[in-house]
Amino acid sequence: MPSIAIVGAGPGMGLAIARTFGSHGFDVALIARNHDKLNDLVGRLHAEGITAAAFPADVLDHDSLTRALKDAGTRFGGIDVLEYSPAGSLASTPLTAPSGTSPSDVQWAMDFLLYGAIAATRAVLPAMREAGAGTLLYTNGAGSLDPNPMLGNLNAAQAALRNWVLGLHKELAGTGVQAAHAAIGVWIGPDGPPGMPAAPAEDVAPLYWDLHTQRDEAERIFTA
Repeated sequence: MPSIAIVGAGPGMGLAIARTFGSHGFDVALIARNHDKLNDLVGRLHAEGITAAAFPADVLDHDSLTRALKDAGTRFGGIDVLEYSPAGSLASTPLTAPSGTSPSDVQWAMDFLLYGAIAATRAVLPAMREAGAGTLLYTNGAGSLDPNPMLGNLNAAQAALRNWVLGLHKELAGTGVQAAHAAIGVWIGPDGPPGMPAAPAEDVAPLYWDLHTQRDEAERIFTA
């Protein structure tokens, strides 16, 4: 069976992507920090007839993340699709306007978004290159394209991730490995900030299947 590894798996987008790929016969490797929450997601997927397993790791600990992906590859006979979407909480996230941003304000976001994505990619890409097949999908905010002044430090890291993914897409052209960027311009689920457009994760998840199967796009943007 083909497999997908979802880094940053949670009960929102991660679960919806797992269900989307699982419904097409994929085994699912769930990677995030909280083992108990992962086990809950595994149980929910098993109840729906989807084979899944938990591999706890922190995206800020690159060695841990690499081990989790290697273990997932061993468990499922390889990783066919990597989806990278670590999610932090805005309530606990230090946000700064561009003019008030210091290097340290950007560093945490770079560690979380770009450096974690690079580490995850390095763990799975060699085997994909050797097989001549694979998909690398990276979730990001729409601020990577159209920055919000209130999110100056976060948007800087988001733009860096987008730039790197688009470059990776070009580099991998003709190899059988697809890299693509998903820019999400809505709040996922209920209880978003007032005035911000929202959408359920189930409405967004098909975008990832399209990027995996159509393989001719470097980027998709989801807006309400």
